[in-house]
Amino acid sequence: MKLDIELVPDGCWYSNLRSLLSKAQWDAVRREAYSRAGGRCTVCGRRCTRLEAHERWSYDEKNAVQKLEDVVALCHACHEVVHIGRTQLMGREREASEHFMRVNGCTYAEYRKALGEANERHRRLNLVPEWKLDLSYLKKFI
Repeated sequence: MKLDIELVPDGCWYSNLRSLLSKAQWDAVRREAYSRAGGRCTVCGRRCTRLEAHERWSYDEKNAVQKLEDVVALCHACHEVVHIGRTQLMGREREASEHFMRVNGCTYAEYRKALGEANERHRRLNLVPEWKLDLSYLKKFI
């Protein structure tokens, strides 16, 4: 799928780059992502005047490592899909599911399947008691 759901393990909530870096460092990271995107969402390709920085993480369950892989520029609609748990709490799942289906050219059943798979992965990642951070991606900025 071009647009996917990324549920962060519960223990990693609120530990984002914006809170870990100084304002100047975070600005450098997000501006570089915006520059690479050239004014377009990196997922759906829509031209945007206001992009949002999204952190892409990988999870090594065996070694309990949460690794920052990239920071990408997303439109608000794609960002709401990626963070569907928060979007659901805000009462915007219908809009997000419609965007997911439009971008991926899929059905509602396929959206529900992707959501189920994301929830299952989230459940599994929550079995890890504590994650170690790998922020080696940031070496080019700091």
